[in-house]
Amino acid sequence: MVTIDDICATVARRNANADLGLLRRCHAFAAESHRGQLRRSGEPYLVHPMGVAKIIADLNLDVPSICAGILHDCVEDTSATCEDIRARFGAEIQKIVDGVTKLGQIPWTTREERQAENFRKMLLAMAHDIRVILVKLADRVHNMRTLQFVSRDKQERVARETREIYAPIANRLGIQWMKVELEDLAFQYLEPQAWADLRNQMEGTEAERSNYIDDVCAKLGQVLAENDIAGEVSGRAKGFWSIHQKMQRTGRDLEHVYDIIAFRIITANVRDCYAALGAIHSNWMPVPGRFKDYIALPKPNLYQSLHTTVIGPGSERMEVQIRTRDMHRTAEEGIAAHWQYKEQAPLGGNERKAFAWLHQLMEWQRDLADPAEFIQTVKIDLFEEEVFVFTPKGDVKALPQGATPIDFAYAVHSKIGDHCSGARVNGMIVPLRYRLRNGDIVDIITSPTQKPSKDWLKFIITSRAQTKIRHHLRREQRERSRRLGRDLVSKALRNQHRSLAAAEKNKLLDKAAEALNLGTAEEIFVHVGYGKLSPEAAALAIYPQPPEASADNLPAVGAEAHALPRREPKRSVGGVRVQGEADIVVRFAKCCSPVPGDAIVAFVSRGRGVIVHTRACPKTFNLDPARSVEVSWDEDSRLLRPVAVQVVSEDKPGILAAISKCFLEHSVNIAQAKCKATEDSRGLNTFQVAVGHVDQLKKVLRAIQGLDGVISATRL
Repeated sequence: MVTIDDICATVARRNANADLGLLRRCHAFAAESHRGQLRRSGEPYLVHPMGVAKIIADLNLDVPSICAGILHDCVEDTSATCEDIRARFGAEIQKIVDGVTKLGQIPWTTREERQAENFRKMLLAMAHDIRVILVKLADRVHNMRTLQFVSRDKQERVARETREIYAPIANRLGIQWMKVELEDLAFQYLEPQAWADLRNQMEGTEAERSNYIDDVCAKLGQVLAENDIAGEVSGRAKGFWSIHQKMQRTGRDLEHVYDIIAFRIITANVRDCYAALGAIHSNWMPVPGRFKDYIALPKPNLYQSLHTTVIGPGSERMEVQIRTRDMHRTAEEGIAAHWQYKEQAPLGGNERKAFAWLHQLMEWQRDLADPAEFIQTVKIDLFEEEVFVFTPKGDVKALPQGATPIDFAYAVHSKIGDHCSGARVNGMIVPLRYRLRNGDIVDIITSPTQKPSKDWLKFIITSRAQTKIRHHLRREQRERSRRLGRDLVSKALRNQHRSLAAAEKNKLLDKAAEALNLGTAEEIFVHVGYGKLSPEAAALAIYPQPPEASADNLPAVGAEAHALPRREPKRSVGGVRVQGEADIVVRFAKCCSPVPGDAIVAFVSRGRGVIVHTRACPKTFNLDPARSVEVSWDEDSRLLRPVAVQVVSEDKPGILAAISKCFLEHSVNIAQAKCKATEDSRGLNTFQVAVGHVDQLKKVLRAIQGLDGVISATRL
């Protein structure tokens, strides 16, 4: 538990003239007021206000703010009143405490209305004293840190409110560490499985990541020293929520997500910031379009820094942030970094700009009497990466930026999405690909004959819509396969002068399903329809031959089953084994062009056989898992696979010869090349090459990336 001595020591280090006696009196009052009260964890209740006060002290806020942190729950949870606070500790502390205090005495009709009015009151207090929201944020951080002790329903409710309101406010106030922590904690409780999976992956690569950080920091330090620039270099992994979002956006797993580590250089002055940027760009090739100058053009929350991404050591993308010490303090503490200890000085011009959004919220809260409408308006302003659109009845739906009418339809109801045939936006007919904007009024046109289309998956973006559409398509595909399989089995039985109807009447299908380990009779038809079981094999299972022959003739499920046993060849036909079998012909998907060493999956396509994709191929998400078969690369095969490589380079003499030589040195044959110069004096070169393993491809790409004049080398 944080003690009052800990807080006083933190305050005294930063302000020798601070009124530590006032802090101790507030602590004594809170300890007496909360005496006998316990938290859900079983700890004394005082643990919470003291934890909040320590966060406020670490933000370098003034003594009244820390006192308000200690006392913030006294009015709500004890017999103490605002008048008691005012009489003992003054009007300044009392106003901050009152601004943070919830409206516990008013019987609101719904939880949403209560939340809206609580936030409205907090905004009103913020307009007079910004310290109110800083104390409230500290309160939320400590509550999120101890959220494991409350019920699952409350965890989700508090975490969602944190993600929707408090993390964006921390971002608007420029308190970066607080934003990241609130987002990560909300992620932990809203998506516990995804959070646990990512944490395990991050822990599994922690040693490798630590070594990489140390290596890059040493190289960055060396570059600064060579250019006589004094600076502190550090590196850290980004927040779990940030990494998860990037994985979701790119559709990649952790191993293939770039920029999960950010390196930071802190210099003495602005001149050294730009000098350090020049030194980095002189040593490593910058990635086009990834440079941001937030020093010349600060963010609205006063954040200043230079951001650049370069192709760093090991040909890996490396993000570097460069700032001065004062800029770093602002980035970590936000508006709190500009706060005065001795008096509540008025905010300067820049600080006032940072709170233009707050003034806008204040105008809205005066104009909007409906609490629900007000809280939705707040979310629209805080969550710039979301769009908020309306139903014809005025209900608000929050969707990610880039959402379409189909995403909206599924957000309203699954059946509306399934039967969506068109849409009107603001009274005008729009294509289903239309990207919704804030404030759009969306009216979905439905038809009972309309069904979800596979083409919709190409432009919708919400996971709810994608899941519903894929589920419908798989259900339809399964039904088609079942009908086809039934017809094929019936035909195979007729060729043997037997009847499917008689087999069903005598319950032979159930016995056959059990013999084939398929569970139900319907699964026999489905597997035949998918091409995973031949009709002849199904007929043989339904009407087995005499026992002496059945052991040899009864096939296993998977690929194309045959009546006679097969002898496995030493090497596979196409370099891939299908469920351990080596003599099954496979096709490689052109959309992803798998290379030996890639993680692969395969699906049975009727009429085309087994199609092999890389696991990362986006098309695999649209295919029915029931049609998947187990595949693996045949290590004994010496298969060369074609793959497309794109090299972006400077347009200068000799660059193509250097690239070609690099392919030759790595024993990679160029089958086809297409080269052209762009308007910005760059070369865009696409090569069709043949490689025997993905490691060979990676090595040659790294080597090409290191050539003088090459900007990027990537696999297509």
